[in-house]
Amino acid sequence: MEIQDEKQFFKSSIVVPIILVMIMLLVEIVEAVFHLDFSFLGIKPLSAEGLPGILLFHFLHGDWEHLFANSIPILVLGTSLYYFYKPIANKILLILMLSTGLITWCLARSGVHIGASALVYGLTFFLMLSGFIRREKKTVIISLIVVFLYGSLVWGLYPKYAIENNISWEGHLSGFVMGIVLAFFYKNEGPQREEHVWENEEEDKGEDEKPYWDIPEPDKDELTIVYRFRK
Repeated sequence: MEIQDEKQFFKSSIVVPIILVMIMLLVEIVEAVFHLDFSFLGIKPLSAEGLPGILLFHFLHGDWEHLFANSIPILVLGTSLYYFYKPIANKILLILMLSTGLITWCLARSGVHIGASALVYGLTFFLMLSGFIRREKKTVIISLIVVFLYGSLVWGLYPKYAIENNISWEGHLSGFVMGIVLAFFYKNEGPQREEHVWENEEEDKGEDEKPYWDIPEPDKDELTIVYRFRK
């Protein structure tokens, strides 16, 4: 891929992550300017009132610190998803957004759950595992980078640590599980490891290149002539 094409491809890969972060930022700005609190739109487990939160909770945050903590990973991981897994990126993102919300609604403890961290966990563990499953050079590299940058997210899966810090470990767990599930489920879609096939040398031989054992036997007349000559 040429440098110009590479730049264009990167620009197209960052569009969706930027849109997601801009929506989150816009929601936080509206809350700050008009002194509103949209947290009531978050997930309220096993409650009909909390059903809209299955989709909306990704875009709601408790404060600016919470928003920025999720925005950078969304940009980094989302761009990586669209850059390295372009053919399946939309499916992965949509499934993660829906499934993590649904799992959190079904299994989380009572309260209101908000924030994009479930999506961050889903993207992290999809990218982390998928590259190693595929064993394709570029995806393995991005897996190693994700491990280095976001491997510490595993601490957010421990209930005691999460509860002490007022964190929705259930949302984190839903992202962790779905990231792994999707990495295996879509392992045959998207980038794949190149397989080198070595052709059989005998198949490459021309019609004129025959082994010595393929030399035709002489006909009877030739044998007779040879016999008479020897006699």
